[in-house]
Amino acid sequence: MKSITVSALVIQHPSEPALLMVRKRGTTSFMLPGGKPEPGETAQDTVVREIREELGLRLDANQLFFLGTFTAPAANEAQHTVTGHIFVCETVPADLNVDAPQCLHEIEEIGWFSYEQLPPDTDARQFAPLTRTRVIPALMQRSGSAGEEQG
Repeated sequence: MKSITVSALVIQHPSEPALLMVRKRGTTSFMLPGGKPEPGETAQDTVVREIREELGLRLDANQLFFLGTFTAPAANEAQHTVTGHIFVCETVPADLNVDAPQCLHEIEEIGWFSYEQLPPDTDARQFAPLTRTRVIPALMQRSGSAGEEQG
């Protein structure tokens, strides 16, 4: 299997247990916004650039928390795995319209999805395995251990 490396961003809804996810043009899988690095970019540089390109948002890199690096089957590329460097935006970006988020570039659809109970996959709509099986459990563990000492 071939491997793809990406950087992606978790943006949590300010008042609901939901994540902002995107569906790229010509695909059926929703995933976290982000993408592949350009030569010489760090994982953090990649996520800042991709969010600007896909969502038109300008991120403050100092407000990004590194959640971790996770690997899962790729959502839109058969016979590939994806390794994602996942960041969490600690505050909702100031230029994000929470009620009507905008998408640019290759993004065809955008929406908020509950991470407490992600809808089941259907033929018409799936959720990336990286998000469903790796990122959401890590977020749930992080929120469950908020305030606890990590050792």
